[in-house]
Amino acid sequence: MDTKTVAFEAPAASPLAPPPAPAGRATEPVLEIEQIQGNIFPGFNKDHQTLLFLRIDDPVAFAGWLRGFIDRVATADDVLAFSRLYKHLRRKRGKETAAVQSLWANIAFSFAGLTKLERPGMGLNHFADGPFKAGLLAQSRAGALGDPAGTGRPGDPVNWLVGGPGREPDVVLLLAADDRGALNAEVAGVAAGLFPVADAAGVMTASGASVLFRQDGDTLTGPLKGHEHFGFRDGVSQPGVRGRLPDGSPLTPSQNPLDPGQGKPGQDLLWPGEFVFGYPGQDAAKDIGEPGVDPMSNPRRKAPAFARNGSLLVFRRLRQDVGGFHRFLGSLATRFGTSPELVGARMVGRWPSGAPVVVTPQADDPALAADDCRNNNFEFAAAGGRPAKPVALPGDACPAVPAAHDPNGVKLPFAGHIRKAYPRNDADPSIPELGERTTQTHRLLRRGIPFGVQSPSSLGAPADDGVDRGLLFLAYQVSIADQFEFVTANWVNNPSFKQGGVGFDPVIGQNADPSRRRAFRLGLPGETAPIETDQDWVVPTGGGYFFAPSLDGLNILAGSHPPEKAEKKMKTAKKRPAREKGR
Repeated sequence: MDTKTVAFEAPAASPLAPPPAPAGRATEPVLEIEQIQGNIFPGFNKDHQTLLFLRIDDPVAFAGWLRGFIDRVATADDVLAFSRLYKHLRRKRGKETAAVQSLWANIAFSFAGLTKLERPGMGLNHFADGPFKAGLLAQSRAGALGDPAGTGRPGDPVNWLVGGPGREPDVVLLLAADDRGALNAEVAGVAAGLFPVADAAGVMTASGASVLFRQDGDTLTGPLKGHEHFGFRDGVSQPGVRGRLPDGSPLTPSQNPLDPGQGKPGQDLLWPGEFVFGYPGQDAAKDIGEPGVDPMSNPRRKAPAFARNGSLLVFRRLRQDVGGFHRFLGSLATRFGTSPELVGARMVGRWPSGAPVVVTPQADDPALAADDCRNNNFEFAAAGGRPAKPVALPGDACPAVPAAHDPNGVKLPFAGHIRKAYPRNDADPSIPELGERTTQTHRLLRRGIPFGVQSPSSLGAPADDGVDRGLLFLAYQVSIADQFEFVTANWVNNPSFKQGGVGFDPVIGQNADPSRRRAFRLGLPGETAPIETDQDWVVPTGGGYFFAPSLDGLNILAGSHPPEKAEKKMKTAKKRPAREKGR
């Protein structure tokens, strides 16, 4: 689960003059930030977002509409420039500021949508990712995600609001802003432009697309700002990304003096090819600090040349049963003589404040949660290979504090949500393929946001109001098969990961069996048998698999550039000196 909060970003010493890449990172690849869409790197981080899902009715007309829309697409260059200015003013004033605001737009296409716009030479068949080409609906029906397909239950794809049978979108527009009123006005303008209009000569022109669904998302407010609807702070743990900006500074600064291969302590730096096509990716056979191959030449992650600087996007509309979840925590607290907060912390892996139980297992610690240098500083298995002495780093470095550990699942059970979804450096002799090197090839860049009004329910006073609320899960990667679906099927929904009998992820896990019954162990006082339930507190109610192209890719889809331009650019990139490419 994942909302964004800028307060959890630790800026470099001078946001308007970022530090250079430290020793060992100066040969990382230079990212083409003027090409990459801005919600991929570095992420919009806006309090208000709207998703518009479209069906392409007339590909020729829609290509014309797309040509006029491309200039509105925010790139990583745009978002980074705004973010630096915002952080500078926030640091100067010592608080959040509304002195500068922005409104961003991005766009992504389903494989079916790309097919409608395909031009000779694009080579869409070169996408190796089977799930992307099949689509989320087909994968859900095939049982890849544990959804209750064919049951008629609320999570059955036939009941989805978007992405279900007859409601599969070809396009998703992502619009984001600091102010809901400004965003609504922008959405209205975009929507109006999708309807037929008369030009100056009185000739009717059409966009070639129709709106299937609109979905608003907004961060929660007051004490729940930065939290998801269950009441737990979210978005604390995200991968750092290797790669340099054109000015020579790193995209994610190194801030852990005990491990320059991390951004903030606990945040491993991953090669950009895990998230964007055309760059070095992780290599499961090498240390995590070493680059792997360009995923576009990896048979499992191959993509056409026009996909360079683009990324695959997973969207899931997840409804949350807040009252039911709180009631379940209360029942377990009564049963085992403890508090709902502790039960929830062991299920989630963090206390409501966001403090990790691996660091503070017995009680919540809001001060720890608010400290970027401490709130993610933990591993699971014992430490190994970290520097014995702190190293000097440019910019703001965190204190040299060793990471906490929990190899036996005493503080955070193996079924805990954040351990299931990201097992860090967990290893097990019975699972030879499990380890930090392989785990880092399954990461996601999460860009989600809550939807629906805040719930009146709380851990101490569960309440139901029948309101539709939940999380808009958005995540970028280069392989839906190896990343999103692998994590879902092999970790979250696997009751034997990482040990037999630990059970499902108790928060988001789904059992494809018609009974929907799940069991898990939490290690609560007096717990002698697995805890069981048939309740799904997180229910899929829509979604889709998409591709977010680069600016060049968008121009190719719109017919402004020939596909040969992408092929030529890819060949040029492959001829760059090894040092420039970060090899």
